[in-house]
Amino acid sequence: MNVREIELPGIGKKFEVITKSKDKIVVIIHDDGRRDIYYFDQDNFEEAIANTSFDDAEARQIAAIIGGMTYAPKALETIEMAFDDLVIEWFKVQNGAEAAQQTIGQLNIRQSYEVNVVAIIKQKNYKEIHTPGPETLLEEGDTVIVSGQRKQVKMFVKEVLTRRDG
Repeated sequence: MNVREIELPGIGKKFEVITKSKDKIVVIIHDDGRRDIYYFDQDNFEEAIANTSFDDAEARQIAAIIGGMTYAPKALETIEMAFDDLVIEWFKVQNGAEAAQQTIGQLNIRQSYEVNVVAIIKQKNYKEIHTPGPETLLEEGDTVIVSGQRKQVKMFVKEVLTRRDG
């Protein structure tokens, strides 16, 4: 991808982007926060065939969506952002899971699975617990945000957070 940045005095900045698939997109960021996006015909980079404008808040929301950092709705069970083999996954403690009614320390999560519990969102009151300690109790319905290598995170979710059969 090729990106060219151009100063537009009194207006803002212009970014011309040519993608690997030879699409041309121009983003103009106005000093007032407005963003204009233009999409060009592949056969004629001088003629925009589509455009739209966003205010600052809309642009930031679109950027989060495109960047994969979107808000996770409460109904969403899992979300995963990959950084090579490092993942961050959100998963609810299912009814009957090994983790239910046990602390992080009792589960020996870091040593047994080589993953880190980054945060917990309690189901009862939606309280967020950032960097929970070994004394933090996991309960059914809590959302656990865990990071680690993909294989270890998947094993942790399967063995500890998912309902045990039988």
